[in-house]
Amino acid sequence: MPRIKKLLGKDQIKAPFNPFRFRLICLGVLTCMVILMARIADLQFLNQPMLEHEADQRSLRTVTLPTNRGTLLDRNGEALALSVPSRDVIADPLRVLEANPDFFSAKWAYLASALNMRPEQIAAQITASPKRRFLYLGRKVELGIAKDIAELHLKGISEVYDDSRFYPMSEAAAPLIGIVGADNTGLNGLEKGYDKLLQGVPGKEVYRQDAAGNIISMLSYTPPTQPPTVQLSIDKFDQYTLYSKLRDGVLLNKADSGAAVLIKIDTGEILGMASYPSFNPNNYDGATPAQMRNAAINDSYEPGSTVKPLVVMEGLERHLVRPDSVIDTTPYSVNGHLIRDVGHWPRLTMTGILQKSSDIGVSHIALAMPAEALVNTYQAFGLGKPTGLGLTGESVGYFPAHRQRWADIERATFSFGYGLRVTPLQIAREYATLGSFGIYRPLSITRVTPPVLGKQVANPETVKEVVHMLESDVLPGGTGVKAAVPGYRLATKTGTAEKMGASGKYDGGYINYTAGIAPASHPEVALVVMINHPTAGDHFGGSVAAPIFGNIMGPVLKHMNIAPDAIYTKASDKS
Repeated sequence: MPRIKKLLGKDQIKAPFNPFRFRLICLGVLTCMVILMARIADLQFLNQPMLEHEADQRSLRTVTLPTNRGTLLDRNGEALALSVPSRDVIADPLRVLEANPDFFSAKWAYLASALNMRPEQIAAQITASPKRRFLYLGRKVELGIAKDIAELHLKGISEVYDDSRFYPMSEAAAPLIGIVGADNTGLNGLEKGYDKLLQGVPGKEVYRQDAAGNIISMLSYTPPTQPPTVQLSIDKFDQYTLYSKLRDGVLLNKADSGAAVLIKIDTGEILGMASYPSFNPNNYDGATPAQMRNAAINDSYEPGSTVKPLVVMEGLERHLVRPDSVIDTTPYSVNGHLIRDVGHWPRLTMTGILQKSSDIGVSHIALAMPAEALVNTYQAFGLGKPTGLGLTGESVGYFPAHRQRWADIERATFSFGYGLRVTPLQIAREYATLGSFGIYRPLSITRVTPPVLGKQVANPETVKEVVHMLESDVLPGGTGVKAAVPGYRLATKTGTAEKMGASGKYDGGYINYTAGIAPASHPEVALVVMINHPTAGDHFGGSVAAPIFGNIMGPVLKHMNIAPDAIYTKASDKS
């Protein structure tokens, strides 16, 4: 045995070196290294972007951190629009179907009922896309209902946070405030006009997670910037008063629509802007476009006799007439067209022209001055000019600002409100300028702090003369006597304009106005009421719009604690 071991040891030591086999081994090792290096180069250089993208898709998550939509407050700090917590109910169709659900079981029936759906509707939505992982079943569901749904423990059904908009004034301010959609974006009204401000700036966080969904590293975090609270100039009491009295008037007169605007004269703040018909913004399913229209700004009409105070003012300023001038108001012809009044008054003073709303009287004054005189005056008081409030769908109307040639009949009819179209809001601005004795101030839908500077666009003494004349409108014999408010001096003007029909003729019904300021001794508010196409019988501003004006102005003046300025003491009471 020792001999064999010794022989084997010698053979092993003396085994010849095989260069070919060595080279083959080295070549194999080198080939493996080249392949590995090529693979490394492929992974590190050629396919790096794709691989990083795939890795990020599996582990990197970016989450948007939403903000709560800003609150809209009235001038006294009461909410007009606010966000309340809610939930979105979502389904994972793949997980739902893996559980083989009975969509007609008690739990699924309760889910359908809570979402105002039928079980077969839910079943159809889920089975229509069996491989989807995300499906909305309900948006902005109330917290209590969402909690009940969570307690059903239905596989594949979950809830995520959302907020919904709530409007405390409901129909009373809906066309003005507007609504938001399912994605919390403003759709109309102030919600759309102030949408960017009310949304704030969403935040963002970026993190990496493992296969189990656990966060392993936070890469970046940007907190959301919450939106500010916007305080409007609207007064809730005034807004509801405008809406309720306007609604009653539209229904009583069987009219198509109506609008009312109330302005604080010394600041240009809009205290109320109502429109009827309206809708419920908290549940607007089924609301029609007509109900969503804000008639105070979206619709423009010929202003009728509401412009006559400006004609008298311009006549006085140009010394064409004096306050005590008497004008022949018998019917007369202009370019083959007969100018006449509703009543017959052979002669009228300046006060009488406004009190009786004489088309003949103002047309005589207008024809005695250049055509551009009234154009410039109307525009100086805000007619035909946008308000710049940021309200969606505002109509500028039509205004012949650059017209070169005027026929006499066109100049005559222009003096009593034909040949231009304006919105009720523009008329309210006109009367706010009258109430400030010729100081034109910009309008504001947000609360402002006085004093608010304006531009003097008319002689204040002349405007005061006209305002005093307008007080006769609510006195016995005036067209606006039904607008009177006991205890207060009002300066008002009624107006009636015929609407142009589909045939191009003035046969489309009537627009009725009553516009004015109060109290006349120291004007603080301007109000305009517009009624579109009354069909109950009467169709004059003094019988249709004037009662609504008085029904609004009385409560407003008392709410503002404005002392009565028309209290007379009988001589027998003095002692």
